[in-house]
Amino acid sequence: MTDTADRRTLLADAAIETLARSGLRGLTHRAVDQTAGLPEGSCSNHFRTRESLLEAAVHRLAELDTDELATEPLDNPAVDEVADILSNLVDRFITIDRDRMLARYELALESTRRTQLRTALTDGGAQIRALASHLFAELGAPDPEVRAHAFVACIDGLIFDQLAGAGTTADPYSQRLSEIIRILLRSFIS
Repeated sequence: MTDTADRRTLLADAAIETLARSGLRGLTHRAVDQTAGLPEGSCSNHFRTRESLLEAAVHRLAELDTDELATEPLDNPAVDEVADILSNLVDRFITIDRDRMLARYELALESTRRTQLRTALTDGGAQIRALASHLFAELGAPDPEVRAHAFVACIDGLIFDQLAGAGTTADPYSQRLSEIIRILLRSFIS
């Protein structure tokens, strides 16, 4: 990766962190420079407009998701095995990767007013849904594409509920998470 690409990635990561910490109102080029620990003007040098900065954050989120979800294919996956993998992933999204998810929700709301941003988010979501569709096909689910779309929406709802909704963030939730996902999986593949 070139220095320019490294710098753009660093700035996109800093934009994600800034979005999670301060929301869209706090996302400025200066704030991203400060979060990244770079001299003032660095962010605006790479991302001239707010729109380009927002799109960089969306593309970086999609890149991180794709890297995280690109695992070795499961041979003849069992529901319990998939549920454990997914519950670990969801648990990570509501704990370790909390900032990524908060930034994603900030961007999703903003995308209702910005067509280009909506397109970038939709493209990233399509990659996730394609992976889920493939998984549902491997599990033998009828109409895997439709069921994968609904399943991803349910998982997104679980995450949102824990981060911003009325859900509980108490420890027993992480213990119940595997069973919740197992129930969802079974209902979607039958």
